Amino acid sequence: MNHPSIPNPVASLTTTPAGTTNPTTVSGDTPPETHHHFTPSPSPRALSVITGHTESVSCIALCGEFIITASHGKEIMVWQQPDLRPFTKFGDGGGSVKALVTVGTLVFTAHQDSKIRVWRVSRNLENVFKLVDTLPTTKDYLGKFMKNSNYIQTRRHHKNLWIEHSDTISCLSVHNGFIYSGSWDRTLKIWRLTDFKCLESVRAHDDAINALTASKGTVFSASADGKIKAWGRLESQRSQESESSESSESSEGAHFLKGVLEGHKDVSINSVVVSGDGTVVYGGGSDGYVMGWMVDSWIRVFEMGAHKMSILCMCMKGEILCTGSSDRSIGVWKREVKGLTKIGVMMGHEGPIRCLQVSPSSVGGGFLVYSGSLDKSMRVWWVPSGSKVEDFNSKIANTITSTILF
Repeated sequence: MNHPSIPNPVASLTTTPAGTTNPTTVSGDTPPETHHHFTPSPSPRALSVITGHTESVSCIALCGEFIITASHGKEIMVWQQPDLRPFTKFGDGGGSVKALVTVGTLVFTAHQDSKIRVWRVSRNLENVFKLVDTLPTTKDYLGKFMKNSNYIQTRRHHKNLWIEHSDTISCLSVHNGFIYSGSWDRTLKIWRLTDFKCLESVRAHDDAINALTASKGTVFSASADGKIKAWGRLESQRSQESESSESSESSEGAHFLKGVLEGHKDVSINSVVVSGDGTVVYGGGSDGYVMGWMVDSWIRVFEMGAHKMSILCMCMKGEILCTGSSDRSIGVWKREVKGLTKIGVMMGHEGPIRCLQVSPSSVGGGFLVYSGSLDKSMRVWWVPSGSKVEDFNSKIANTITSTILF
């Protein structure tokens, strides 16, 4: 394993004058002409640059004292805080890893081979990250494979059990005791967290599902069909059967479509996040636009050209939204009443930004953002919570020489 390259804490970020969009004005975002370097660094660098993967970094998750990164090369690597030294790596060659989520001592990984693997973290075991199950579970298979009604048509002359994804699993989310998986096969599947049983399969979209998030009992799925869909859960399945449900075996309530959030025509929505108060849904599109919809009314209240190239990922903490793009930059935005104000751009990756993960804790008046890229590296950024470009500049400059505590 290669040791991570962790430079002295330096940062250089490109900032632009703040500009707020509104619902009726849509303007493209032009690259800034002025670069403010706060250290004599010859090139843009983050607080830390972590290398070790042999392929592009596809997803990042936080798990207690560990940061977990996965790549298109099947490898899952673990880094220990606070110095981000390599701790271990795990995986069983189940295809390229597309998504990672953690809950408690469990780590869920979604793979190109259409399966979800479950790992348990234990300091008492020699193998700290131990594979404990694969979804669908063997018990689920044995209970369904003999019954013809449990099979659905997935491709011409080909059938699968409804509990199986028939294509790459692209995204995962855990919410209210359930695991949600979205796939290129266009379905959303719901699994019970306590025993990993598949409870429901929903024909969610007309094209591949790219991203999932959940907030206040509602699950949001973003798709290459240009839509974000909001899904709620009935108190009892007996009261109403979801029209889009392929099959269900849940006594805990079936999921139903609450709303459809329309994006731009013929534009894939690659990422979705929800504001902390649960009132606004943000979608990032392949045309470089960020769009915002009000929850419950599902009305689009703004759109703005955030990047010149496709937005691949987003993360949000408090009032700050970060957008990662194919243009190799990370945009930093402040939430406004009906739009976003741009407060900065973080540069340094040598490839498209594939994934973003925000730290739940505050650090020195800001927070940490972890980014993974097609350049095979993970970078750690400190983002101030200030709402003005001046705050962004001064806080970054004052933090460069400070000790960063994770």
